[in-house]
Parts: sequence; structure tokens; C-alpha cells
Amino acid sequence: MNIVLFISTVLIWGTSWIAIAFQVGDVPAVVSIFYRFAISGIIFILGLAVLGKLVFPKRQDLPWIMLQACCLFSLNFICFYLAAGYITSGLIAVIFSLATLFNTLNARVFFGDKITPKVILACALGITGLVFLFGPDLFTKNNEEVLKGIALASLGTLFFSFGNMVSRHLSSRQVSPITANSWGMCLGAGVLLIIIQLTGIEISLPSHTSYWVALFYLAIAASVLGFTAYLMLLARIGSAQAAYTTVLFPIVALTISTFVEGYEWSVLSVFGLCLALGGNIVMFAKPKIKPVLTPGPVKP
Repeated sequence: MNIVLFISTVLIWGTSWIAIAFQVGDVPAVVSIFYRFAISGIIFILGLAVLGKLVFPKRQDLPWIMLQACCLFSLNFICFYLAAGYITSGLIAVIFSLATLFNTLNARVFFGDKITPKVILACALGITGLVFLFGPDLFTKNNEEVLKGIALASLGTLFFSFGNMVSRHLSSRQVSPITANSWGMCLGAGVLLIIIQLTGIEISLPSHTSYWVALFYLAIAASVLGFTAYLMLLARIGSAQAAYTTVLFPIVALTISTFVEGYEWSVLSVFGLCLALGGNIVMFAKPKIKPVLTPGPVKP
């Protein structure tokens, strides 16, 4: 069962980035994200209600759930969708995989967690890997677009990391992730609707079949099924092992991007990907436990 949940999470979330790319262009990014989380939020809430597991959050927890909605289900995805207009979906997935590094730094700031030499090495590998991945593109005529894509994807990953910190705080308040995320998706859709109204963006419906297929894939598979599979995996094998899924996301995403978006590999990009993935592996590596030597009987 664990291997099924692990593979499902990697494939669903690893392919979600190309689905985002299919939604770019015809409809404003904010509107597309609103459609996604309005659908997923309603399905999540109705599903929990049918199963008899729907829990209404306490009033004092609502501000934190709203903050999580802003970080995980609205502002971060605005950045990702906009980034998809400048760089390939596979490269966005690589940047997103470095969320673990952002989490470590933010955990230090907000919760006082220690930063170990292992974390410093992981950060160095991850950043160096991105330099090799994007280095050749930065010296082309469209380097400004590449920089915009990197900046937007990085900002989206930072928002995602902030959302993780809020989720950690909610867990300390005994709010389950399922409760926080089901209501968070609905509140995130509300935040996006407010942004649409304030900015005067027109809500439009595209006619392309690929858009609708991508939308329902993102709303149902990536948001509801993918997140549920990850939560189940988290509960069964723990956070450290479950987090290895993020290491494999970029491999799936870049493979698809190669065939669909025409992403071109080079020696530097392969080396950069290996370094970036190596940073994640170092981050999750368990420290070796030194055996405790017990003294033998003292001879007279």
C-alpha cells in the first residue's frame, strides 16, 4: 500500500506542472487558479461531508486557516502560473523541489530550529544546481524572461514554505491537515475571487478542450487525490520518508517537458539537475547513529 501511495503522489504531482502550462494564455492566471480551487474545495468539503468526517474549524483558528489559504492556495499559484509563461514547467518543478531548503530557513526564523552543516551543504548543492540548470539560458537574448520566470517560481516556492509554517502552527493547535486544507481551498478560492473583482479582471470561459482537461486534472487529481495520497503516506511512513517524493518531482516534470515543451538537455543541465536533486537527498539523509559502547564487567 505504501509503494502505491508513494508512486501515486510522485506521478500526480510530478505531472501537474505540465497541466498548469496547458492553462497559460487563454484565461488570466488568477481566473484559472480560482476555477481550480473552487472546484477542488467544493469536492473536498462534499466528500468529507458524505464520509461523515467534515469538521468545522473553531473561530480562533480561522485567521490561521485564511493565512494558509493565501500562502498555499492562491498567492503561490499565481506566481507559478505566471512563471509558466516564461520558463518550462519542468524547470518550475526543479525550483519548487527546493521548498525543503526554504522550509529549513523559515523553521529557523519562526520556530528556532537549528541549522546544521548538513543543511548548509544541501543549500549549496541546490543553489549551485540551479546555476548550472539556468546558466546557459541567462546569456541568451531572452534572458530577462528567464530571470522573471526564476523570480516568480522562487517567490511562489517561498509562499508555499510560509504556508508550511502556518500548517505547522495549526497542527500545534490540534487542527488536522485535512480540516485546514479542505476549508483552506475554499477560502483560497474566495481570496482569488476578491483579487479578480478588485483588479477588474474578466472571468472568461475558454473553448479549448485541453484547458478543461487540465483544469479538472488539477482540481481533482492534483489537489484532492494527490494531497490525500500524500497525507495518507505521511501518516503511514512519516514526514521524512514521504518528503522523498519532492526529490522525484523534477525528474517526472522534466521528462514530460522534454517531449511536450521541447526542453533541450545539455551536459550542464544534467549536471545541474543532479546537484539540485543531490541537495534534496542530503537534506533528507538520516544521520548515522553511533553505537553506544557499554563497559564490560570489571575484572579484579
